[in-house]
Amino acid sequence: MAIPVQAVEVVRVGAETLENKPDLVVSEEPLEIRVGHGPEDNRQQFSLSVTMRTPGNDEALCVGFLFTEAIINSMEEVMSVKYCEDLGRTEGMENLMRVELQPFVEIDDEQFKRNFYTTSSCGVCGKASIDSIKVSCNPLSAEAIEIKKEVLFRLPDQLRKAQQIFEHTGGLHACGLFDVDGNLLAHNEDVGRHNALDKLIGSMLIKKTTDFSNAVLVLSGRISFELVQKALRAGIQMVAAVGAPSSLAVNLAEEFGMTLVGFLKGDRFNIYTGKQRVIV
Repeated sequence: MAIPVQAVEVVRVGAETLENKPDLVVSEEPLEIRVGHGPEDNRQQFSLSVTMRTPGNDEALCVGFLFTEAIINSMEEVMSVKYCEDLGRTEGMENLMRVELQPFVEIDDEQFKRNFYTTSSCGVCGKASIDSIKVSCNPLSAEAIEIKKEVLFRLPDQLRKAQQIFEHTGGLHACGLFDVDGNLLAHNEDVGRHNALDKLIGSMLIKKTTDFSNAVLVLSGRISFELVQKALRAGIQMVAAVGAPSSLAVNLAEEFGMTLVGFLKGDRFNIYTGKQRVIV
């Protein structure tokens, strides 16, 4: 079974020292997501995506990815999520997962007529056009949340303290859901920022949590278009990050009325959109 870290030997160089030491690096391996669908008497399968991810929470990653890509709307549409067992081999089994959808779920074959490759650094690479990632997003909740600036100030440190794998390896992206009082509700980490968010959303869906409207999403890095799109798909009203947003991220957040906070470090941050949700 794949593990999230790998032991290596490094040469640690200092100004006056040179030593060989054991170290840990984060694992990065491909995961192929296959989807089974159709009526019981005519089941079909297609390979949806290959993503480079940190092994672990693969079931949540698959569920979250299908949800944020608008292939499913809830766990009620999923029959099973498991590693492929019909390949006649055991090696590499942990890098192949099949999601079986309920017979009533309709799939547009033309929409997924070719495989697409998703790198760990950019979840939209390989997709035909930007239009293909503007999945349907419902309007955000009419009951807007509010959060004090003092609460926002402390969220990155709380998320950082929860990152167990990062503590040993570094080099991991993290995301966390907080309530407006600053309590950590759930978090996840992965070598890919979009994978971390898919794992987070997927894990909540598996627990039958479908209402994200009262939560604040905190990201350990920058805010890309795809992360805003995934957050909108989940109905999240506010995204805050220690890094900067892209222009597309700002435009999409503005279009849907989402609050976007960037450069959240120490006792300062920038509000790019939706300032009415932040009590300053």
